Amino acid sequence: MATGRGQCLVKTRQRETMDAALVLKGISKWFYQPRLNRSTPVLATIDLTVRAREFISIVGPSGCDKTTLLHIVAGLLQPSGGQVLLNGKPVAGPGRDRAVVFQNAALLPWRTLVRNISYGLECLKVEHREALSRAESWLDFVGLNGFGLHYPHELSGGMQQRANLARELAVDPEVLLMDEPFASLDAQTREVMQGELLSIWERTRKTVVFVTHQISEAIYLADRVVVLSSRPARVQQVIEVDLPRPRNDSIRESTWFRECEGLIRDLLRNGTGLSGVVSGRTATCGSDRQVAPPMGNRRPPSTSDGA
Repeated sequence: MATGRGQCLVKTRQRETMDAALVLKGISKWFYQPRLNRSTPVLATIDLTVRAREFISIVGPSGCDKTTLLHIVAGLLQPSGGQVLLNGKPVAGPGRDRAVVFQNAALLPWRTLVRNISYGLECLKVEHREALSRAESWLDFVGLNGFGLHYPHELSGGMQQRANLARELAVDPEVLLMDEPFASLDAQTREVMQGELLSIWERTRKTVVFVTHQISEAIYLADRVVVLSSRPARVQQVIEVDLPRPRNDSIRESTWFRECEGLIRDLLRNGTGLSGVVSGRTATCGSDRQVAPPMGNRRPPSTSDGA
């Protein structure tokens, strides 16, 4: 066991991989630049195991290609080396077992909210009425009941991202890949959405890989924080956030939380630090600030196996 900054307790822990959902083995990526007739390495031998139903945050210096790594996991890009395995099977391209939530909500402006949510189901050949019924259920689940006939431009940024998340959840993926989904939101709305995302995750228990630039967001949301180095990116450290759930805003003010922020900031700034487990005090469920109708304790809609 070793101590990190101040009271931030850091210790090494071996992780079991028997229930691993997602495994990255030696992932590397180069981009060829024809004008310069050379290849530029952006990812270098990324090894990472994500357990089923785990929430992982990824942080790293700006420009270290966190999004590139996420796109490789999604099957949108092929790695130059290495392999991604999902439930032991190689990822060769996009699939319905993975869904990507991008920075921009990317809702179709000519479709109402309910028809945006039903779009993925329609692509899966779900019958029209059934698709709309499921879409309505997911809108209710994310706290947007009554907004189904609204168009995207009539919603706030936070509400658009709720709809974006509902659209991906509706197709029932095993893994949610989230690429800075709250980056465009104001600070207050961003914190509200962080709390609501945790509420949704605790009720759906999807495996989540969440890319962010914000250190406090990474700690607050995740079971573990993966810290990448500068380009070509490697896994610099993996820090386990040993904090009980559910979580609330008060933990952000705790000493251990601030020490953990400092540890990760040092890693990003200097490339030095200790891998391990960050232990903190038990958090209790607190306030639920909202910018739209609250989600409450709704259960996720059931999904037909035929979807």
